[in-house]
Amino acid sequence: MTSTVTTTRKILLHFFVISAAIVVLFWGNSLSRQHAQFAKGEQAQARGDVIAAISGYASAIHMYTPGSSLVETAATRLWSLGESCERTGEIERARIAYRSLRSSWYAIRGLTTPGSAWIARCDEKLAKLTADQPPQPNSSTPNKQQ
Repeated sequence: MTSTVTTTRKILLHFFVISAAIVVLFWGNSLSRQHAQFAKGEQAQARGDVIAAISGYASAIHMYTPGSSLVETAATRLWSLGESCERTGEIERARIAYRSLRSSWYAIRGLTTPGSAWIARCDEKLAKLTADQPPQPNSSTPNKQQ
């Protein structure tokens, strides 16, 4: 009887140790990739490559790890890029930045809903930018004869 209890305890201990190690490795990998993507965003922004910067910052948010301040920093940088593009009249790039920010937060939703405030802010900006834009010609039926 004693050896069965001891064996069961060893199995449970191994199970919990291996499970904890997997969680730590997964978290560490995500954090490392988050830093790499953020660095790519920073480098692209320094070069003046707005689209690559948007991509880097959005990817950093996708690598969400609880407790990492880098996610909030990446979101702030994306928001700033959008506002900067708005000021310079690059409305399409501004919309790309805001959509990327919003979709990045939607992508990391799960049991919790991080970034709800960012999503709401992006929705407001996108609604404003869309309302300010003149209507585009309807191209949904390209083969239609006129």
